[in-house]
Amino acid sequence: MNIQFKVISREISEYLWRAEKTLSTAESCTSGLVAAAITAVPGASNYFRGGVITYVNELKTQLLGVSEELLAERGAVSEEVARAMVNGALERLQTDYAVAVTGYAGPGGGPEAPVGTIFVAVGKQDDISVRELTGDDGREENVARATLTALQMLLEKLKNDFPEAQE
Repeated sequence: MNIQFKVISREISEYLWRAEKTLSTAESCTSGLVAAAITAVPGASNYFRGGVITYVNELKTQLLGVSEELLAERGAVSEEVARAMVNGALERLQTDYAVAVTGYAGPGGGPEAPVGTIFVAVGKQDDISVRELTGDDGREENVARATLTALQMLLEKLKNDFPEAQE
């Protein structure tokens, strides 16, 4: 596992553990790599409730409650769907925080976005941040960049929400 993933995941662990908050993930193009980075830290079961990998739209709808209308209108690779995935993970997995990633890692893109277009969403109820990543550096690098971005965004959100927990 990437050393940056490990370092950031340890910091995330400290914040979640100290604040007694829970986390879930909803991933598409990262195939569970965000969840794997989070759970690589010993004691992750104290705050990580679980995650879902939803490569197909049907599972985004069934498991996360993303509306078929939204998927048809905006496409699976969109800011709106990333937000809906966070909301679905928060609700369905009953957590305080959630991370969602949806995009085209490669080699194929979609009609609405080229390869390398990835949306990362992080948040809690009524406070979700989304970042769009662009540029194709190859599938493996696109996935690593999306995972690192997700972890960095989560850590930043936790630092903002719990400044007293900073060392």
